[in-house]
Amino acid sequence: MYENRQSTGIAGLDEKLGGGLVNGTMTVLIGSSGIGKTQFGIQYANAGLNQEGLRGIIFDMASRIDPQGHKEYAQRICNWILKEESLEKRFEHEKFFDNNKTVCDYFHPLQYQGKRVTKRDLDFEQWNDWNAELSKNLESTIAFFFRHFTNGVRRFVVDGIEPVQHQGESIQFELLEYIYHQIIRKDAEWVARDLFRQNYFIYQEIIAKHLYRKEDVGCLVCYTTPETSLDAMIEKTLDEGDLLASANTIIYMGKIRDGVKFKRGIYVAKHRSCKCPDEILLYDIDDKGIFLL
Repeated sequence: MYENRQSTGIAGLDEKLGGGLVNGTMTVLIGSSGIGKTQFGIQYANAGLNQEGLRGIIFDMASRIDPQGHKEYAQRICNWILKEESLEKRFEHEKFFDNNKTVCDYFHPLQYQGKRVTKRDLDFEQWNDWNAELSKNLESTIAFFFRHFTNGVRRFVVDGIEPVQHQGESIQFELLEYIYHQIIRKDAEWVARDLFRQNYFIYQEIIAKHLYRKEDVGCLVCYTTPETSLDAMIEKTLDEGDLLASANTIIYMGKIRDGVKFKRGIYVAKHRSCKCPDEILLYDIDDKGIFLL
């Protein structure tokens, strides 16, 4: 296994990426609905079992679009039974490090199904409702990530992000920004301070025994785009200051016209620390997930 690299779980793709995705960075997977992003995410998370000894975790931001089918895909692709974290469960300081506690690997924090997530599509009251929903679940979100990272998980998938014209107006991107800057890019000790707050010094000794290196944690973000053609995705520019622009790796998944047929293709547009493959990589999907042709 390559040092400081995380396997994608897709045979042949790691070699094209110079050994895999870089530890401690964010990878953004961009593609239309139904192109295979969720399967990619499941395979990446599952690859942690062989590489780090633990599978990754799934953070599903779906709010308006149909469910992504993570549980079905996980069971079919790798015999993985996802356990969903309850939104009703409150953070308990005294039980947080209890080894007998059931740890769930799937979390769906936004429950307003059927409602759009952008500010321009909502009235003032609806936007405030979304922000209240987000604030209510921030503690559970921090606890979900911190618990898994202290237990040894070193990769996670963010899925269900809807296409928007301006990311600054999306409640999903607000949450993604928070996760990236306030959980992933922060040292573990400061994440613990945010989580335990006034109780931090009471549990400081046990927290110190469970700290992890943020440089070891990898993140795969699945972003749905309205474009279906791979060419259209590649030609579209990212907004200045876009969170996606700070990603270490950007991978597009889209359709390619071949005469009267369409094929599926992967294109690595950006991959810092390694030369990107020049060619478009053709792939297909079967019951066991994505595989390169």
